[in-house]
Amino acid sequence: MIDLYTAPTPNGWKASVALEELGLPYEVHAIDLLSGAQRAPDYLAINPNGRIPAIVDRDAGDFAVFESGAILMYLAEKTGQLMPTDAKGRSLVIQWLMFQMGGVGPMMGQANVFHRYFPEKIQVVIDRYQAESGRLFGVLDARLADHEWLAGDYSIADIANWCWVRTHKWSGVDITPYAHLQRWVAAIAARPAADKGIKTPIDLDALMAATRDGRETFAKGGQTLVNMGRPEA
Repeated sequence: MIDLYTAPTPNGWKASVALEELGLPYEVHAIDLLSGAQRAPDYLAINPNGRIPAIVDRDAGDFAVFESGAILMYLAEKTGQLMPTDAKGRSLVIQWLMFQMGGVGPMMGQANVFHRYFPEKIQVVIDRYQAESGRLFGVLDARLADHEWLAGDYSIADIANWCWVRTHKWSGVDITPYAHLQRWVAAIAARPAADKGIKTPIDLDALMAATRDGRETFAKGGQTLVNMGRPEA
């Protein structure tokens, strides 16, 4: 059994989508970021960085793993799925995983901060992060032009990038110019495990789509985290 500590964010979804794809039994522990639960001593004992997600593998002596990319690799290696075992195949998956960890996530995260949450709208900064997010989408699109998935078969690299790219509208970035990226986004969205994973711990999309208040509440939550100095909690 895996204990999953998470919240409805792209990084959190990476872990829940992977768990669903792998069919591993897990128990969800929702972390209330606005209350500062991620800073509680018992949680910091699991994730010293005070962020989500984190997992505890009960079957491995309560082994804790933090950082979403490390969680994906741990789960893939634990099960022998979603990542090849040969050196080249494994490296290819890790390259595209690191592309997300070092590029797509940070750039879209900053676009979110300045486009949605920061009290002052600094257009040159917004433009910079949205443009860089768009450039990275172009890299993905070029890769997907002649590959069904990013790194051979469907893998943790696809999961990691998709969980962020699917939120492009919130970042203010259009993917209309990227036909291959659109195809890939839709293909993963159609996977039952991916659909279930992004509804963990709550169905945020339904909440935000239901009313304008839902979107405003989420945006205010992001603003609160920014004011607390934790924009990427």
